[in-house]
Order: sequence, then C-alpha cells, then structure tokens
Amino acid sequence: MITIISDINIFKQKALQWAAGFDTACVLDSNDFKDRYSKYDLLIAAGAKKELKADAGDAFDQLETFKMATAGWLFGYFGYDLKNEIENLQSNGTDGLGFPDLYFFAPRYVITVNGNEVEIVGDDAEGILDQIENYQLTGPVKTNISQLQKRFNREEYVTTVKKIKDHIVRGDIYVTNFCQEFFVEDADINPIEVFKALNDISPNPFAAFFKIKDKYVMCASPERFLAKRNDKLISQPIKGTAKRGATETEDEAIKQELRNQEKELQENVMIVDLVRNDLTKSAQQGTVKTEDLFDIHSFSQVHQMISTVVCQLAASVSEIEAIRNTFPMGSMTGAPKVSAMQLMEEYERTKRGVYSGAVGYFSPDGDFDFNVVIRSLLYNSANKYLSFSAGSAITYHADPEKEYEECLLKAKAILQVLGQEFSDRT
Repeated sequence: MITIISDINIFKQKALQWAAGFDTACVLDSNDFKDRYSKYDLLIAAGAKKELKADAGDAFDQLETFKMATAGWLFGYFGYDLKNEIENLQSNGTDGLGFPDLYFFAPRYVITVNGNEVEIVGDDAEGILDQIENYQLTGPVKTNISQLQKRFNREEYVTTVKKIKDHIVRGDIYVTNFCQEFFVEDADINPIEVFKALNDISPNPFAAFFKIKDKYVMCASPERFLAKRNDKLISQPIKGTAKRGATETEDEAIKQELRNQEKELQENVMIVDLVRNDLTKSAQQGTVKTEDLFDIHSFSQVHQMISTVVCQLAASVSEIEAIRNTFPMGSMTGAPKVSAMQLMEEYERTKRGVYSGAVGYFSPDGDFDFNVVIRSLLYNSANKYLSFSAGSAITYHADPEKEYEECLLKAKAILQVLGQEFSDRT
C-alpha cells in the first residue's frame, strides 16, 4: 500500500515508537542526507517471520543459506568479531553486552519513506497505517545514569598510542584504528528515547535503531561501509575528523585546515588503497576506481573527510561474498589489515562486538546497503550494561594527546545525550 503523508516528521516519530514495540525491529534513517547512491529516506522493519543468529565460525555460510531460502527483505548486522572467521584471529577483550556476532531477520512489516510517500508492505497494511497514525507519542524521558567509566584513562591511552607508534616505526603496520570503550554497568534507559535524542543532536545519513528483544543498537553513523546498486559496489571510507566552528568563517577555516593536514590525508589515502584492494576480490577485472578522494562532508558535530571507491561486481561473486571480501571495513581496521587487527587485540581492552561492524539491509531487487557502526550506543537491558566506543587512526604522525581529544570529540553527541562530560584530564 502506498500513501501520501502530510506531516512526515510526525509520522516518522510515531512509526519509530510503533516499531520499537516489536521484539525485533530495525529503523534506518538517512536524516534527509542524499547522495547519488541513496535509495530511501527512511526504512523501517518490524517483527521477525524468520531469524538467523550466528557466531564466528561459519556465520557467512549460514547467512548465504538463510538468504537463498528467504525471499524478500532481510535486515540485520555483521559484528566486528566475524574477523575471526575470515582470518586466523581471536577476540580476547571484555564483553559486557553479549550480542551474537551476526543477526538477520525477515520482517513481518516493511515501511519505506521517500519524501512524503510512504509504502507499507505486509499483512493488513491499511490497519498498520491506522495503528501508526493513531499512535500516542510519549514525551521525552530524561536519562539518568551513573557516571560513565573508561577502559583507559588519559595517561594510559597516551602511553598505549606511543607503543602502537613504535610498531609503526618498526614497520609492523602503517596505520591502525585504536578504540576505547566507555561504559555503565547499571544503566536504566529508554532506548527509543535515547536514540531519538541522539538523532536530534547528531542527525547523520546512516543512523540506525536496532532491537533484538533485550539488546539495542542506537547509532548515529555518518559512514557507509558497502552498498550494491545493480551490479555496482560502493564503499565510502571516512578518515579525517575536525570539529565544527562557532561561526561560518571559523567553520570554513577548519575545513580548509582539514583538507591540508598531512596526517589526515595520509590516513585517508592509506585506507582508500586498502578498500581498493578489498574490492578487487569481488570486482570485474579493471573496474575498481576512486570516484571521490578527500571530499569534506559537514555534519552537525564534525567535519569528515570521505572518499568513494567503486567497482563492478563480478557475476561469479554473491552479495554475501562481496561483503565478506571487504569485512571488517578498512576505516576501522588499518593497514596491513590483518596485522592491524592482530595488534589491536593486543592493545584494546574490549571486544568490539557490534561496534565497528555494520547494520543494514538486503532488498528484494538484489541491492544492499550497510553502514559502519560508529557514534553508537549499545545496550543490554537484561543486565543493564550500556556501552559506547570511540576510536581514531594512529599513524606515524599521530599526536597521542590529540588522538585522545579526537575520541572525545567523536563521543560529544553521545555524552550530551547521556548528560555526561569528561572535564578531568584523566
């Protein structure tokens, strides 16, 4: 059923709360950002007709079988620790969340929104539309949580970055993404209200709300991991971050500085090269190319340097294989990829889990689109564990103090939503 909605913003809020009432739900919000590869303003999937939960081992093969046996839409995520299935790696960090490494579901209902046009797919579409339109919106719920804890204090973080730089000097790696976790062990939050607040403060093109019973992802990601449009694969790695200015003049000056910073350009081009190499495994010969290099995109909290790498998908490679061939995404690993991932298992203190994985969909027409799970809160409501992580690229030119500040800059919106701040120097 297709209909025109006069107030799409109110419909979006009601549909979000309606979907969150199901045991399983996924909401993907572009926040009105569009590029030449955008297909939907908003996608909502609610209720699971079929589901697949899997941990690293044969998860990609299980998904291939599940997808072949399940026509239509699939929504889900790939957790970062699927790296252990792809390469000879392991994950030894603390895990307070307990998400499966991979989860996908075939939804009972799918709602697509483009402009003011809404399409509802599923049984009794008119009844679903009535339910949503008559839904009574609840007011915002103030979030009160205890003080966030950190896996690293400032001194420990700086010391660790110096050790990582020693590996770069020795030639073990060229660049890596070093991540740290912030967490609360007894958090009582309303996930849908927290997501709405995060999405209001930091509206980004790959925002996602994902619910599996008592586990939640609240994501304000600016980054696309991998998309397929017809037979074209698109990856848009982000490397390079700068704060927003207080005035238009200051903002423009900061953008120009980002465009010319050797460290940011260096880390971006290294990851572009890595992504090009990853795409080669799935591409028709000679079709891998960089469409945009070092583009600056401005979001409410930060400026980001984004490049776009594309290829034509080889006919012999399935959608699942194409994702496996590029996973985990280069912007969250480093180069050389396997060496960087090995090293981060040595220095990071937390199992990344869904963080720096990917949330998205496979559509009935054969396309797919997955984000990079960054700028995200993860929550287990059963044990009340709340977590978010932030990372930055470590290169030879990295300043450990500045990298710590970059992590806090990336976490700014989340800290604001949670009513937290780190004013100390530890």
